[in-house]
Amino acid sequence: MDDTFRRGPLLLLSGRANRPLAVEIGERIGKSPDAATIRQFSDGEIFVRIDRNARGRDVYIVQPTGAPAENMMELLLLLDAAHRASAARVTAVIPYFGYGRQDRKDQPRVAIGAKLSANLIVAAGADRVISIDFHQHQIQGFFDIPVDHLYAAPVLTKYFRDLKLKDLVVVAPDVGSAKMARGTARRLDASFAIIDKRRPKANMSEVLNVVGEVEGMTCLLIDDMVDTAGTLANAVYALKERGATKVYAAATHALLSGDAVKRLSEAPIEEMVVTNTIDIPPAKRFKNLRILSVADLLAKAIDHVHSNESVSQLFERLPDD
Repeated sequence: MDDTFRRGPLLLLSGRANRPLAVEIGERIGKSPDAATIRQFSDGEIFVRIDRNARGRDVYIVQPTGAPAENMMELLLLLDAAHRASAARVTAVIPYFGYGRQDRKDQPRVAIGAKLSANLIVAAGADRVISIDFHQHQIQGFFDIPVDHLYAAPVLTKYFRDLKLKDLVVVAPDVGSAKMARGTARRLDASFAIIDKRRPKANMSEVLNVVGEVEGMTCLLIDDMVDTAGTLANAVYALKERGATKVYAAATHALLSGDAVKRLSEAPIEEMVVTNTIDIPPAKRFKNLRILSVADLLAKAIDHVHSNESVSQLFERLPDD
């Protein structure tokens, strides 16, 4: 596209939460993300400085906002620095939007962390947000700026389509992931099942029943994230007990907290397939873990936004119920 339609030269920045992904994105768009200095004082306070001229430029900041809280603070400081440096437009590229599970007041006297996070990002100077697989779609409405909500489904489904699995059934590990699983089943021309579970308390669940035919089938469990992997591990054992021949699992965001690595390593699972929206350190990588890159998806989104072209063709939403 003619450069006259662009909003100034593109400047790519990265926080420290997922530099490898930012580097991949930079390789695809021909820009280095190493244009900012980020360090901490001895007391832990974060210092941020943009090392290149940002005036009149179209700035994109790559930073997931999962734990620890410093990741969110780094993003806010980078946004503020770009805004104060007179950038023409500042876009927060948030591969994983942390605090997304705190999206409503479901019990007395609790904070709505997702809304607070959105308010902070807007207040810090973001003009636009690009993200992948919010925990709930309504989070888009928490922002008072444009949001491009991308989906990792094309990346994940392409991988499993290429495996050419026989007798495949896509399984939702809980009711919340049913729509995602049903859409994936349609994409893969597979059957669909759902696990009925209850959650006595946070990060703990137990399987009550499996609704759908899984005996003699290859099962694919799919969800937007895997945290402690308690739900996922329980689901794997439940499917094997009910006669599943093989069990695969997939999730967009690999938080892998607590005993997740131990649970997934011990579970009778063929592969745990995730994306690199969150940087997975070597200590959390295990034999059956497969990591797919979303760098191409995000690079295309950045290029389309920078060129003032439609981003909707990249959304590739799952089919509706």
